[in-house]
Amino acid sequence: MRILLVEDEAKVASFIRRALEEESYAVDVCADGMQGLAFAREAKEGCYDLIILDLMLPGLPGLEILKVLRKEQITAPVLILTARSQVDQKVKGLDAGADDYLTKPFAIEELLARVRVLLRRGSGEAAGVLQVEDLILNPATRDVTRGGRRIELTSKEYALLEYLMRNVGRVLTRPMIAEHVWNLDFDTFTNVIDVYVNYLRNKIDRGWDRKLIHTVRGTGYVLKAQ
Repeated sequence: MRILLVEDEAKVASFIRRALEEESYAVDVCADGMQGLAFAREAKEGCYDLIILDLMLPGLPGLEILKVLRKEQITAPVLILTARSQVDQKVKGLDAGADDYLTKPFAIEELLARVRVLLRRGSGEAAGVLQVEDLILNPATRDVTRGGRRIELTSKEYALLEYLMRNVGRVLTRPMIAEHVWNLDFDTFTNVIDVYVNYLRNKIDRGWDRKLIHTVRGTGYVLKAQ
């Protein structure tokens, strides 16, 4: 999943980014309000699954960014992250369209838990786990099983599977996968995405009559029940 972090404190941004990337999220960071708004607007095209937004930003305050996003009907979940602890500031942020609010200083475990909740909410998942037939992924523990059998995945394999499972039935193009899993523009001359899909198939589908990962020729891949 791809996350936009708009935070002008370099140490805080680096700390959050590292923690998110360790959880296999692709992360873009902006330190300026105007640049943050430009990046955030890309969420309308599905580029970002979540926006983490500081309120005190140079160029344009975070609250104004949030108001613009909601006015333009950009519905990506927004987590406000700020040093302001006053109740009225929290209320203003939530009334402007924020989905959650976390006050600095914070425990990174709490931030990650809130991120998981907002991503789950944004994908329409009501439960704490993702499931397609007998394939189950638990974002909180990062456990993956099929038919009750535990499946060991590398960090990138896990990130790719989570992205597929949060978009069940939706055809994901190679550029979309490159952006959300590798946080890179897609290079048409590389086959790394196809290689990793094959890795996943060997672990998820091999030995099962019902295949879950399907190729859409000339376009990309889709995870769905047969």
